[in-house]
Amino acid sequence: MRLVSFFLFASAAALYAGEPENPAPAKESAKEASKDAPKEASKESAPEKPVPPATAKHSITIDGQVVSYISTTGKLQLKQEDGKPRAEIFHISYERTDKTDPATRPVLFAFNGGPGAASVWLHLGMLGPKRISFPGDGTIAPVPPATYADNPESILDACDLVFIDPVSTGYSRPDKDVKAGDFHGVDEDIDSVGDFIRRWVTEHKRWTSPKYLIGESYGGIRAAGLAHRLQSSYGMTLNGVVLLSSLLDFTTVNTGEANDLPFILCLPAFTSVAHYHGKIKGDHNALVAESRSFAYGEYASALLQGSDLPDPERHNIAEHLSRLTGIDAATLLRCDLRLDPSRFRAELLRAEGKVIGRFDARVAWDAGDPDAQSADIDPSLSLAYGAFSTAMMQYLATDLGYHEDQPYEVLNSKVGGWRWNASNGYVDLGVRLTSALRDNPHLRVLVMSGANDLATPADVIAHSVRHLQGLPASARKNISFARYDGGHMFYLNPPDLKKARKDLLAFLKQPAN
Repeated sequence: MRLVSFFLFASAAALYAGEPENPAPAKESAKEASKDAPKEASKESAPEKPVPPATAKHSITIDGQVVSYISTTGKLQLKQEDGKPRAEIFHISYERTDKTDPATRPVLFAFNGGPGAASVWLHLGMLGPKRISFPGDGTIAPVPPATYADNPESILDACDLVFIDPVSTGYSRPDKDVKAGDFHGVDEDIDSVGDFIRRWVTEHKRWTSPKYLIGESYGGIRAAGLAHRLQSSYGMTLNGVVLLSSLLDFTTVNTGEANDLPFILCLPAFTSVAHYHGKIKGDHNALVAESRSFAYGEYASALLQGSDLPDPERHNIAEHLSRLTGIDAATLLRCDLRLDPSRFRAELLRAEGKVIGRFDARVAWDAGDPDAQSADIDPSLSLAYGAFSTAMMQYLATDLGYHEDQPYEVLNSKVGGWRWNASNGYVDLGVRLTSALRDNPHLRVLVMSGANDLATPADVIAHSVRHLQGLPASARKNISFARYDGGHMFYLNPPDLKKARKDLLAFLKQPAN
């Protein structure tokens, strides 16, 4: 089985190497996964001299209203059962100080994915009181150095915000006597982030506050696991979980042997992207609807037949696929009708010598190798990475008043050997989300997806939600969907950012069942 590292910034080493699709075994043992941990720990441990937290008072105008708030930037120490230090979790919180009752005000815990990504993306891209200034619709790289300004689309007026950097990201580090690899796994990550949330809620006296989680990309895997973990281990029932550009089940994206599901689920996204770039003509929504119907019907049936598919039908399917993707039928036949995102990104604008983005397929740059069968770069990641890193470092130093000598790990390439804990070869957190929804009838879930996301296409998580086993109809009604025009980080597109704020506000204000 070939496990694909498809998440948001799977490793910094993959940033400019294009598609981060390096094979990684899902059934590796803890010993194998942490064999380099001693070396990791020596480089990724908490500093000997603790850095004190920084607090500052601010105000911002949101929706015509002046919102006063306090920022707290620092670390919370996790402890082992014997009380010894385990790790320091770096976080930035924003708490409103005017016209609110902290005990009942909602609080939203936010994190990104990777594994290995800090929370800077949601922080300075969408939710926080400051936002990076991207030109146009978010498909153009800002002229360096990147700048930031007040974010009038922040939801700080409606809820307090806590941005969490898991161990080995941002400034979060294990204790000097603890291996970084001890935190690098599906369950280990959920355990440490869950412990942080429990501690933060306790120390800030927020147990009576409505509590929400938002996770982007792999952060959605984490959020689904946390919904179950917080509830079952600590009795902390959540009010809502937001899965942004995420997924639940790896089967939907891993193009392993005899797994045709990802090809089916990617097709509507291919149609959306081909329409955006003018390779197919017609009404966008109608084309995507046709693509979805074809994918789940004739196309799925054809792939299911494998080598038994008759040649005339094979050619008919290729012609129909060509009309929906803008890729010529001959290429599709050479792919055995199975077009993965990397091949699609290389093929769509091959005639123009360009490759399109993985995280945002609206972005197109000159291809490094115009003859490559697979995409060799991801321009949508390249245009964002430097901007977010630069803006975050300046923001920490000036507005938040926080400084450390060690590097701030925006994307940490040392988060390797991730323990997937998948007995059947695939990770699936749907069962835990189902459990959380079943046991907490007031829990609501919002799924946010971008139409031009080729990392976690919108139909991927929609499929997983439809196939949550054992979920009562009453709980299924608590799941809602929101679609956007951009890509994985659709919030870089200003109209999508405005819509996302509106959708989040409605989600936060929706009364419990």
